[in-house]
Amino acid sequence: MLIKSLVLKKEFLTTVKETVTLEDALKILEDSGFRCVPILDESGTIFRGNIYKMHIYRHKSQGGDMSLPVTYLLKNATKTIPVNAPFFKVFFNIKDLPYIAVLDENANFYGILTHAKLLGMLSEAWNVDVGSYVLTVMSTGERGDLAKMSKILAKYVSISGCITLDAKRDEFVRRTLFTLPAGTDENTLNEIVSRLEKKASALLKSMTCNQANQSASMKISNLHVTLT
Repeated sequence: MLIKSLVLKKEFLTTVKETVTLEDALKILEDSGFRCVPILDESGTIFRGNIYKMHIYRHKSQGGDMSLPVTYLLKNATKTIPVNAPFFKVFFNIKDLPYIAVLDENANFYGILTHAKLLGMLSEAWNVDVGSYVLTVMSTGERGDLAKMSKILAKYVSISGCITLDAKRDEFVRRTLFTLPAGTDENTLNEIVSRLEKKASALLKSMTCNQANQSASMKISNLHVTLT
């Protein structure tokens, strides 16, 4: 499971029990340096929510009772994902949270998935540590475009990574980023660029003839080369 491999397990986390006071929770947060930590039940298996340092500070500055249980300022009680959740679901749930709680098959607290881990995984998709160049190819996003571009590249190199951006339904231009493998020399790069530009010109002429009324047509199928 992809999500499971990215999770920081609860055994290695700083957590607080639901009966802990706000005063004690604040000390734990200050000592750990974390902006928030998970709140668990007394058995340490059920996720109750998160407690944020800033909320305790605000409560204290307003003369609030610091002997209240930490659940008084509990947040994000429903912000969880199952450990076997599809990867796209993480993006819809984590949003601006520092992390999202992960539950096991029995709905018990398993650990957390942090923004840092998520971004780390996405950066690995670039394969820049084993790549030489990143090509950014702009296309119409029509059926078969990716296959055509990949076929050209495959004649010269293997493709270390591929990411598609601007994949919204109403976008006229789609950017596809190809990471070329280490060892790709400049001559090979230039040959690939030349072949892609020829294909881009053909696509552009076809688009201009068939869709001359679309102002975006002149922007389609341009190519950019980004050196890494």
